[in-house]
Amino acid sequence: MTPLTLSRRSFLKSSAALAGGPILAPWLNARGGAAGGPLLAYVGTYSSPLRNVRPTQVDLPPGNGRGIHLFQVDRGTGALSPHAVVEMGSSPSCVAINSAGTRLYSANETDRMEESEPGSISSFAIGRTDGKLTLLNTVNSGGAGPTHVSIHPSGRFVLVANYFGGSVSVFPILPDGKLGPASDIKKDAGTVGPKKAANAPPGSFAFSGHDQTHAHMIEADPSGRFVISTDLGLDQILVWKFDDQAGVLSPNDTISLPAGDGPRHFAFHPNGRWFYSLQEEGSNIVLFDYDAAKGRLAARQTISSLPPGFAGSNFCSEIMVSSDGRFVYAANRLHDGIAFFSVGETGTLTFAGEEWTRGDYPRSFNFDPTGNFLYCCNQRADAITTFRVDRKSGALVFTGQFTPVGNPSMIAFLDLGKAG
Repeated sequence: MTPLTLSRRSFLKSSAALAGGPILAPWLNARGGAAGGPLLAYVGTYSSPLRNVRPTQVDLPPGNGRGIHLFQVDRGTGALSPHAVVEMGSSPSCVAINSAGTRLYSANETDRMEESEPGSISSFAIGRTDGKLTLLNTVNSGGAGPTHVSIHPSGRFVLVANYFGGSVSVFPILPDGKLGPASDIKKDAGTVGPKKAANAPPGSFAFSGHDQTHAHMIEADPSGRFVISTDLGLDQILVWKFDDQAGVLSPNDTISLPAGDGPRHFAFHPNGRWFYSLQEEGSNIVLFDYDAAKGRLAARQTISSLPPGFAGSNFCSEIMVSSDGRFVYAANRLHDGIAFFSVGETGTLTFAGEEWTRGDYPRSFNFDPTGNFLYCCNQRADAITTFRVDRKSGALVFTGQFTPVGNPSMIAFLDLGKAG
C-alpha cells in the first residue's frame, strides 16, 4: 500500500442491492455451452468513490470499476470478451471461487477505516450453465477494509484479512452457500515497524502500512490444519492452528521479518514444503522451509524481487508459483514489471528475467487454468494485459491484448466445462 493510492483507503459507506447483469452469448446452450462449457474470468475492482482520508495522501479519480466484471476467455488466444457485470458500490477487490465452481465470495472494502465501520463479505451462487452471479447474502467482515478472502480446503469456511481492522476473521459457509456470522475474529497486536524498510532498494522512499497493524493476506496450508496470515504493519507472518469443527484460530507460530519490510502476499510450492513470502516495501522474496506437521516456518533465502541494479521506490504486490513448480513470479508496482525466478532443486530462487506489464501499478496477476496465459491487473491503467507463458523458460510474451476494466484488482477463473 502506498501513500499515492486511495484504493484501499477509500471505500463506499455500504453495499447497495447487487444485481447481476444479463449474460446473453452465442456460446451458451442448455447443456452448458460449446466444448462442454465456457471458460470464464471474474474480475474484482475498486468501484467506490475515492476521497482523501489521510493528509499524506493525494487525490485520485473515483474508483472506475463497476463491481465484479465477468468475461469469457478464448481458450486458444487468451482473449477476454465482456459478458456481464455485477454492479456493486463497495469495491469487491478480492474474490475467491470454491472448488466445486458453485459459489463465489468477495471481500468488499468500504470508505471508512474506523474500527466502527467494518467492510463486508458477500456470497454469490454461480449459474451452472452461464456463470451468472446471484447474490446470496452479505455479512460484516469483522474489521475495516477487508482486502483478502480465501476458502478453507474443507470448503466449510471463508477466511478474511481486514487491512484497516488489523484483524483476521473466519466465517462458516452454510449448507445453502450463504455465510453465517463470524465464528472467530482475531485482532493483530504488537509493535509497528519503522517507515524505512531495512532491505529497501537504494534510494527508495517506499512507505505504506507502517502506521498501525494491517492484516494483508490469509490462507490455509494445503492440509487445512494450519492457517497463515501476514501483518504488513507488524512485519510478521502468523501461523494459526485451525479447528475445522468450530472455525476457530489459535496461535501457533510467529515469524518476524526484517524491520519495515512489510510481508504482503505468499505462495506455497506445489510440494507443500517450500513457502515464498513477498515483502511490499522491502521488495524481496523470502524462501521458508515449511514443517507441515508442526506448522512452522524456517527462513532459508532472501532475494530481491527486482532486476539487478534497480534503484528507487517500488512496492511489491503479487506472488505465484507455476503449477509445475519450476518458476516463481512476482509483481513490482512503480517499476511496473513482473519478475520471474527459476526454482532450484532445493527450492532456492534464481532471477531469470522480467516483463513490463504494459500498464500502471500491477496490483495482482493470475494464470488461466492451463498455465499457458498470465493476466495482469493494472490498477491505475484501467486495463488487464494478457501474456503467453513460455513453459520452458518461464518468460512472458505480451499477446498485444488490452482488456479495459476500471481499477482491476484481481482476476479468478472458472472452467464451466470441468466445474462440479
